[in-house]
Amino acid sequence: MGHVDLATISHRYLVGVAVGLFAVIVRFNPGAAAQASPATGAEPGRRQESSDPVLTNRPPPKPNSQLSPEGKIKLDVVVNDGAGKSVQGLQPWDFKILDNGQPRKVMSFRAFSDAEVKPDPPVEVMLVIDMVNLPFQQVAFTRQEIAEFLQQDGGHLKQPVRLLLLTDAGMRVQPRASIDGDALLSVVNQIKGGVRTLDSAMGGEGLLERFQRCSHQMTAIAENEARVPGRKLLIWVGPGWPMLNRPDLGYYSEKDQQRYFDGIVELSTKLREARMVVSSVAPSTNADATYSIRYMDYLKPVRWPRESDSGDLSLKVLATQTGGRILGPNNDVANQIKKCIADANDFYRISFDPPVAQHADEYHDLKVVVDKPGLTVRTNSGYYNEPAGK
Repeated sequence: MGHVDLATISHRYLVGVAVGLFAVIVRFNPGAAAQASPATGAEPGRRQESSDPVLTNRPPPKPNSQLSPEGKIKLDVVVNDGAGKSVQGLQPWDFKILDNGQPRKVMSFRAFSDAEVKPDPPVEVMLVIDMVNLPFQQVAFTRQEIAEFLQQDGGHLKQPVRLLLLTDAGMRVQPRASIDGDALLSVVNQIKGGVRTLDSAMGGEGLLERFQRCSHQMTAIAENEARVPGRKLLIWVGPGWPMLNRPDLGYYSEKDQQRYFDGIVELSTKLREARMVVSSVAPSTNADATYSIRYMDYLKPVRWPRESDSGDLSLKVLATQTGGRILGPNNDVANQIKKCIADANDFYRISFDPPVAQHADEYHDLKVVVDKPGLTVRTNSGYYNEPAGK
């Protein structure tokens, strides 16, 4: 395969409104049985005797056949056993969808597996190398770990991979995904560490700028990928962007909170529509250990503007909400990436119709249950329902 270059991210990735913090996110008949034709000269009005009937076998149902019609809310669901291995062979009746605690009917169902029915188009891996938040001394190490991942199995990647490089200058994106690990490696080898213009020395202003830039890029990626068919696994390599406290952000007016809430609704919806699963992998850092678990304070649903906060858009919160993985920090980044894509082709695609929304941006807690012991289900944890016509 020829050389793969990183191209400057397209205009549609970069379009967005930037008005302070709150503008980082602007908004799938059997043929009728042949009847015997009447014999020539048959008496009028007399039923023609048919020939001896032939018993034909009814064709077996096609595997993974989709029920119809398809529901409005569509989910990709991964089911793992206690050892973390994907569980295959489940049927529609094995799944229970709970929407705000109330059961909803499974409207469509498809099963995909690496061994039998692979998804088409293939599940794409989007590997984001975050040089905005990675400490300078870790850039070279992270690059080596990504190189190790790309060289596994002789450079023959199981899934198509696309590289995205986030720097102070913006996001650069590989135009097309590739399964040629050697070609991708040549791109990774060109990545050099540099002096960051956004660092801790800038204080709260620098933190705010990093938060804005990363959140904006995540939103731009989701908006763009919502137009592209297929499931995507976005793996963010780095510690993630800052989770700011309100003192860092200044005063929240009612208008500010509404605008911020609108951004949360928009990003949540676009990630689901893009069929994008966000995962976080990270090398070891010298950061306070409490930082790595602080995201848990923001896992509660954001139902109203007054509940919105910057931490609701942190990397690990998005990973949890989309059914992704949170791995690290440790120095085996290559293995972290491998774990994130181990069951890329093993999932179920189901859909359901939501109840009638009573108001705009109505949050619904979502839970998919498989009625078998010892299984773990990963999918979207909620969605924002909208009135008809919106």
